[in-house]
Parts: sequence; structure tokens; C-alpha cells
Amino acid sequence: MTQSIQFSNPAVSQFLARGKYLDLNGHTIFSFSAKSKHKDAPTLLLIHGFPTSSWDWLPIVDALTSFGNVHAIDMLGFGFSDKPNARNYTISQQADFQASLLAQCGNKPVHILAHDYGVSVSQELLARQFLNESHLNIRSCCFLNGGLFPETHKALLIQKLLLSPLGPMLNKFLAFDKFKKSFSHVFGQNSKPTEQELTDFWEIINFNDGKHVFHNLITYMRDRKTHRQRWLSALQQSPLPLALINGSVDPVSGHHLVQRYKELECRLDHLTELPTIGHYPQVEAPGQVSSAYLEFLQTLD
Repeated sequence: MTQSIQFSNPAVSQFLARGKYLDLNGHTIFSFSAKSKHKDAPTLLLIHGFPTSSWDWLPIVDALTSFGNVHAIDMLGFGFSDKPNARNYTISQQADFQASLLAQCGNKPVHILAHDYGVSVSQELLARQFLNESHLNIRSCCFLNGGLFPETHKALLIQKLLLSPLGPMLNKFLAFDKFKKSFSHVFGQNSKPTEQELTDFWEIINFNDGKHVFHNLITYMRDRKTHRQRWLSALQQSPLPLALINGSVDPVSGHHLVQRYKELECRLDHLTELPTIGHYPQVEAPGQVSSAYLEFLQTLD
């Protein structure tokens, strides 16, 4: 694996140096972990979203280690991991990587915190456990803003275009200025990313020429429709505690997602709504998110 860019922010280089590369399912996958000071601490699996990486979790990692050992990977096509230029990425495949990571950790009991694209990956993992299709030992799952239900996912125009036959052509012309505009749009009015934060996201996305797979990764939007009932049933009939922490003003998966979740009578053991926060609550309001998630975890037996 070769690095194609130099990072303008030393913190990104430091983050990369803190992680390690794993051979998972025939691919080189970047892994990041942070240990708790507590002996026999539980395992926390953090699953990132599109189009970013495990870097998203850095603002809350230290707080979460007060409860458990944190593990996260950059999924295939994202961040510092392998980025094959092929249009055959699937949510099921990404779930396989998460399962392989957990197997390397000894298949210990795990609590999942997922965001955006990672929400769909966690739904597939929950479905596998619910249907006895795996040896997973999931104890709880918490969803941040994400497309739990395809009918409530309000995709951005750029996402729709990337999914279309125009996707490969659009990818060639997707520049930083366009990224800044569309990415900032999903944040809260008073919690927009700084220029440096936007640069960090963009540089990590472009690691190993990552931008070229945007139109390949976006096919997850079709997976959500195909597997809707399988994933919905796992939420409605879940024997496991489930939680929502949601940025309400997110135009993609905001308050309307919470309303639909309740309408469909999915299991809900904890709900925190952040009224002024957008699509990236762990970045926009890390203190509120970590406090809410720890509150949920501490209610579990």
C-alpha cells in the first residue's frame, strides 16, 4: 500500500501511525484501536460512514475508553484501506470485514456504535445474529444518523448522480470545492466543519487515489432497498437493546428518521435527539454524543 498524498494536518499522520494494517479477507485493511484502563473491559466496535473513515471517531474515542476497548477499521474502499476500482462493493461484504475483525479479537461480546453507511453494515450484522447465521456475540447497538430505512433516506443530488450511469464521469470532475459545499450542507448551521477539518476529510478520502471509487461505493443505496425487510425485521424483533442518537437538522437522516423508526415499532431502549446538530453528530457535538452513548451503555446489564 502506497501513500499518494502528504497530509497538511500532522494529527492525521499521527492517527495513521497509531493504527495498524490487518490482512482481512484477502485485503489490507487499516485498523484503529484504543484500550480501556479497566481490566476485562467490554469491546466497542465503531463502524464509520460514507465517504469518510474511522478518523470520524477520534473526537469521542478517549471518552469511550472509560467504558470499553475501542476497535474500528476503515472499510474496503475507505480511508487508509485497500480501494479496488470495481463496482462490486456490497454491505454484506463490508459486514464480513467487521465479522473477521471481531473473530481476530476472539469473538468477545461486543457493543456496536454505527454511523451513516455503517448503520447498514450493523443492520446486516444484527440480522445475521438474529437469524443464527453467524457466531457473533453482539450485546447492543446504537445508531447515529444513517439510512435505516430506504424510504426515509433523502439522498443528496450528488449521491444520486454518482449512482447513475454518469457516476464515473462525475467522479473525474469532483473537486475539493464541490466536496466542501455538499459535505458542509449536511452539518448543523452552528456546527459547520472548519476549513482544516474539510481538508482533513478530503485528504483521507483521496489517500491511495480514493476518490476514484466514489461511484462504486455509492451502490450501497441499492442494497438498502434489496435487504429492507431483512434488516427491518432484525430491528422490530430485536432481543438486543437498541439506541438512537440523532442530529435532528440533518437533511439526509434527521428527525424524520426518528419518526419513521417509531412508526415502524422498532425496538428502542434509548433515544437522544440533538436539535441543532446535523448528519455528523460525533464530529459536531462529540461531548453530547459520548455522554449519551455512555449513558445508554451504563443502563445495560
